[in-house]
Amino acid sequence: MQTSPKIPVVILNGFLGSGKTTLFRSLLRQALNEGVSVCAIVNDMSELDVDGELISNTELVEENAHIFATIPACVLSSQKGIESLDAALSGLLAKQSPELVIIETSGSTHPLPLIEYLQNQTQVKLVGLFALVDSLMLAHDYDYGRNLIPNMQQNMALGKRDTTNLLVEQILFCSHLLFTKADRLGEGKLDEIVASIQAFNPSVSAHSVRFGNLPIESLFALPEYDYFKVAQLVKELKPLLASETQHQQPYDLVSRVIQDDRPFHPQRLWTVCRQYLGDKVYRSKGFFWLASRSGHALLWNQAAGDINLEINGTWRSSVIEDPNNGLTQIEIEDLKEKVAQYSGRFGDRHCDLTVIGDKTQVDEFTNALKSCFLTDAEIQQWFAGQSFEDPWPKNIMVVKHTKP
Repeated sequence: MQTSPKIPVVILNGFLGSGKTTLFRSLLRQALNEGVSVCAIVNDMSELDVDGELISNTELVEENAHIFATIPACVLSSQKGIESLDAALSGLLAKQSPELVIIETSGSTHPLPLIEYLQNQTQVKLVGLFALVDSLMLAHDYDYGRNLIPNMQQNMALGKRDTTNLLVEQILFCSHLLFTKADRLGEGKLDEIVASIQAFNPSVSAHSVRFGNLPIESLFALPEYDYFKVAQLVKELKPLLASETQHQQPYDLVSRVIQDDRPFHPQRLWTVCRQYLGDKVYRSKGFFWLASRSGHALLWNQAAGDINLEINGTWRSSVIEDPNNGLTQIEIEDLKEKVAQYSGRFGDRHCDLTVIGDKTQVDEFTNALKSCFLTDAEIQQWFAGQSFEDPWPKNIMVVKHTKP
């Protein structure tokens, strides 16, 4: 009896804020434009599942909801994560036979349990384990990668495992290393990083990827993952990882959720970002609005010391309030019905953010962000039409704020 060929699987692995979702969205756009059939699985350690919402809003997934599954509120390498992955993958492949499966992991996912899981599958085969690495983070936090191994060796001497171990091991297990944000380094600095990394993984291919620009057709030329190459590494690390796979948030990482209907005061938010963003607040992301820009649904995207603000859409409430919206009365009534489903004071406007980092710093930054919401008195001023000082740059789609 002839069996069907295994479906190739590509994993986008890498530390928090390394650009996995940007690459994933790019690959899905290419799949739509080039007629490639794919299935997409997204994992987010936060219960808000911001990455899942961003992927589900891509045109391909909006038109083909059956190709997409999301795994929130856990780390994919945890026991719960592997069980959820198995259920998601089985559910997707029961409905279709895609040309490719793409999996985006949460930033704190260790690759070893995924490798072991996929090695034993009969329907799929792992062809690419991509480790995305934030070049700026390596430059700032690890002296262009030179301190990665010394820091890990220090951890080993202390019997300690933290995010440095995770980062090194993501690189050791990967089949392809993708450096992001390299365009923001000085001339020749990426070469220093590559030399540092290849000193402990000389066989891995290293590439710089800008804005997720990786051709999807290149994924079909990949051979099956070389399990033999990492067999000894698996043997050495498996006992150490046993306790980590029992935790949904290992490496002393914690996540906090901020949910509120109020807008941020733009000046206070600017000040807090400059004063309270510690080096162990690895990631924060989500959707929000500013009191000074009540029409825009904004995407908050912070990785290490960089904060990006991006216009993600327009609030329905602001469309209704605009006397020049150009809508018919029927369309306005339809919008009003949708807005009425929200219980907040500002229609469908709201803030949903998640903050991820070391437990020693996350609460301080989270509480500082909460202090940026408008007070009751300021809300009354907002309703009265008062303007608020706004230091954030205007008239651009993406706003970058780098901690000094």
